[in-house]
Amino acid sequence: MMNKELMTAKILEAKATKGITWEAIAEAIGMSPVFTTSACLGMNSLTEAKAMALCETLGLDGDVATALQVCPKKAWDSAVPQDPLIYRLYEVVGVYGDTMKALIHEKFGDGIMSAIDFTMDIDKEENPKGDRVVVTMSGKFLPYKAW
Repeated sequence: MMNKELMTAKILEAKATKGITWEAIAEAIGMSPVFTTSACLGMNSLTEAKAMALCETLGLDGDVATALQVCPKKAWDSAVPQDPLIYRLYEVVGVYGDTMKALIHEKFGDGIMSAIDFTMDIDKEENPKGDRVVVTMSGKFLPYKAW
């Protein structure tokens, strides 16, 4: 069976060869660009129908479709990220994580934001001082239970 790393390499190669965007791939399979990209990079899985549609869009074989359906092991390197964009997001959580936690607890109570019942959008906002990256995250609040 094909592993997620090889699956991702094949998807990225086909994407580059076809010159297609993540948005176009997501539109072709009827899913969000963020979730589609995440599945292609190995951090989420797709249903059989969505995996087959993605492979048809990119001209990939059934081995890739099968790998897309496998539940991923959601693990990442524990070292500080070196990529500047990913590092900045890491920095945002480092600087504002406790603030976000405090404000969420104040508004909702003791609990967490789900990363399972979750959506995220990434948009571009044009600005004369420099274009802005707009990241919108929406996750269901999950209260901790007392027993």
